[in-house]
Amino acid sequence: MSGTTAPPPGSAPVEVTLDAGVAVITLNRPAKRNALTRSMRRDLAALLRHHGDGHRARGIVVTGRGDAFSAGLDLREAARAPLDLPAEMELFHDITRAALAAEVPVVAALNGVAVGGAGEMALSFDARIATPGAALVWPENATGLTVSNAASLFLPRLAGAARARELILGSARVSASAALGLGLLDAVTEPEDLVPAARRLIHRWTPPGSATAAHLRLLRPDADAVERAMARETEAVRRVQAAGVARAGIEAVLARRR
Repeated sequence: MSGTTAPPPGSAPVEVTLDAGVAVITLNRPAKRNALTRSMRRDLAALLRHHGDGHRARGIVVTGRGDAFSAGLDLREAARAPLDLPAEMELFHDITRAALAAEVPVVAALNGVAVGGAGEMALSFDARIATPGAALVWPENATGLTVSNAASLFLPRLAGAARARELILGSARVSASAALGLGLLDAVTEPEDLVPAARRLIHRWTPPGSATAAHLRLLRPDADAVERAMARETEAVRRVQAAGVARAGIEAVLARRR
């Protein structure tokens, strides 16, 4: 797939191809802007574990098909009774666990907007590359929801505490150029070079005989700190659900879409 941004489209909502030793995982639900259903989140975590063991691939790229990386949580699915946002969040958290346990680099190739949990999971990856038209959006605060994927740890770590506070409380939409300046992205490149650029980065980080797996373990946050952050996020979403704030926010978003 050299020179392309994604493998040929298929029917699976999460697809994977191997190219030049790199596993490219593609979120393939473009008609729904790659909104992440429960099964998609399970599949993504499973694929990260399968290809992250160091035996099958030297790195993993996660990208999306269509004009969005992912709209984040599939709110229509989540809103079906009974609402269980802690369980929804746990499926996101398992993606972060799988990415952080990988023996190989995990790179997000943001082909478009990454909303909420989708952008938050990308923060837990080892690098993020985006197209000029991509953006990161954290709408949770304004819609009565809360952040996930240890974003409460990763966002201050990458952008600083003050900027993280503004991004989350201000329900920010951050353009690719602004995200690059904030340290949330590692590079911005043209769409046709997005996946190839991510693949080149993985090749550069994994030369023959390298100690990349050992250094990834050293450079990633401590697993206990990540688990503490995710536990606090789960408790936060439990509180806003119990208060009715989350249900009202989801219904308002769905009403605007209708």
